[in-house]
Amino acid sequence: MRVPEMTIRTKGQAIILRTATEQDAQMLIDYLKKTCAETRFLAKEPEEIQMTVEQEEQFIKRTNDSQTDLMLLAFLNGTYIGNCSFTGVSTSRYQHRATMGIALYQKYTGMGIGRAMIEKLLEIAKEKGYEQMELEVVADNQRAIRLYESIGFQMYGKLPDNMKYLDGTYADAYWMMKKL
Repeated sequence: MRVPEMTIRTKGQAIILRTATEQDAQMLIDYLKKTCAETRFLAKEPEEIQMTVEQEEQFIKRTNDSQTDLMLLAFLNGTYIGNCSFTGVSTSRYQHRATMGIALYQKYTGMGIGRAMIEKLLEIAKEKGYEQMELEVVADNQRAIRLYESIGFQMYGKLPDNMKYLDGTYADAYWMMKKL
């Protein structure tokens, strides 16, 4: 789905949020590779990011044409800093639920930007008729867990050994949910 460009404010900074365009494809591929290299809390290793620009353009088009999915790109002073998204479930018994994700370049974390992005994403999801937002978070990501809890997410389950890293170690994840 597409939404109009908007400005959110946090700690005196104006963050522009807008729907992705197909022209953003290479930027998004580069971003995904870098953010996956910056943290172990995302789902992929950087070398697993193999999509082509054409494939990313198709993904952006599908997301924008969807009635259930939204991806918002965030810009600070004209610089791309990250994105947030939600994916809805279209089957009738699950249509009240959506899952969300967010990632920022590490140098933009801890500035209130993620909180502002999530709050706007939740507002849009509620306007679109979703009743609950769900997410998975790596159990070791205490900073993100504190943020989610402060926004009203609650923990409802633990997924043991949810991820296995290349070095053979595992990470648990928590399933969290917030009623909208």
